[in-house]
Amino acid sequence: MVHADLAHVLDARLAAAKEASRRLAVATTAEKDAALGHVARLLRDRAAEVVAANADDLAAGREAGLSSGLLDRLRLDEVRIDALAAAVLDVVALDDPVGETVSGRSLPSGVRIDQVRVPLGVVGAIYEARPNVTVDIAALALKSGNAVVLRGGTAAERTNAVLVDVLRSAYDAAGLPADAVQTVDDYGRDGARHLMQARDYVDVLIPRGSAGLIRAVVEEAKVPVIETGAGVVHMFLDESAREDWAVELVHNAKVQRPSVCNALETLLVHRAAAERLLPAVLDRLEASGVTVHADERVRAFRPEATPVTEEDWATEHMSLDLSVGIVDSLDDALAHIRRYSTKHTEAIVTNDLGNAERFLNEVDAAAVMVNASTRFTDGAEFGFGAEVGISTQKLHARGPMGLPELTSTKWIVRGAGHVRA
Repeated sequence: MVHADLAHVLDARLAAAKEASRRLAVATTAEKDAALGHVARLLRDRAAEVVAANADDLAAGREAGLSSGLLDRLRLDEVRIDALAAAVLDVVALDDPVGETVSGRSLPSGVRIDQVRVPLGVVGAIYEARPNVTVDIAALALKSGNAVVLRGGTAAERTNAVLVDVLRSAYDAAGLPADAVQTVDDYGRDGARHLMQARDYVDVLIPRGSAGLIRAVVEEAKVPVIETGAGVVHMFLDESAREDWAVELVHNAKVQRPSVCNALETLLVHRAAAERLLPAVLDRLEASGVTVHADERVRAFRPEATPVTEEDWATEHMSLDLSVGIVDSLDDALAHIRRYSTKHTEAIVTNDLGNAERFLNEVDAAAVMVNASTRFTDGAEFGFGAEVGISTQKLHARGPMGLPELTSTKWIVRGAGHVRA
């Protein structure tokens, strides 16, 4: 229970965001794009300040025993900051969804109806050790006419404080209300709890982070939640898979950036292709430092591999660890995926059109791929400029969430003295 005095302070902050959201809802595209331009410029101008704050967060994280995966997510250097600024400018180039007509028609009565996109209002976000999310969410929220209230977690508190100041300064410089960006980081868990329950002020809440964090938000929140899931991501090499594709796709999906949610966590190989594919695939992985957690049949090829456990199959490692198993058929691969999938991204490597179509049709996930790295499940890669998160639920939004997913719709009805018969 949040103390009454603290609740009053937090409510004032959330009310300011709500008021600011009304101004953003009617802001022109030119106004919003100008503010985004200021965000990109200030990110680059103040990069050294961001890096210094981030260095303090990284030092505290190492002292607190954060995993290598979380430390990688937490890290912002000048290259990553420049990429963040570039992503903000990518959002400028995207079409403004607000006011877009989704559908429309004239009724037999002569009344005209149109369904148009409108902002959600105030978007809350709870995330951990991911300061890039601070900028991504704010940029997409601004372009779609929404205010944001952020809880970025203790691990990135110093970095996020600088980033929030950058954002608020940019909005102000563009003549838009700085209160459209708020944070509750300075109130820790009490602030997060109040944000989750602020139905009078917050229209939707988006959690990003570990399975535990997402589950806690879903269970505790009174505000509507768009659930973004952990990524226990699978790739299946069927009996027809090309060796060169298998080696490159598995390596890219696992090694390129193992700490992110679209990285590969479980590799399944058809028994008829194991002898042909596994030696080269495992050689390439192990040369890059991957620890293989292998079932009994895989250990026939790699006796020194770590035995896989039941927990491994259900784990998002976020590190250079990979669970590997041999299955007897496509049906067995599909059954394994159904059991352990978090419905994020699943992939098959195959030269069999029938197997490809079965996999695409039968796997229940936000993104399903054939002969492509799972690393493509990403808002920027999909052409969205950035993403708020990757939704693994089925209501409102699914998959990488860009600008349209931060809008709702309303019906516009135009008549000329029409009455219903």
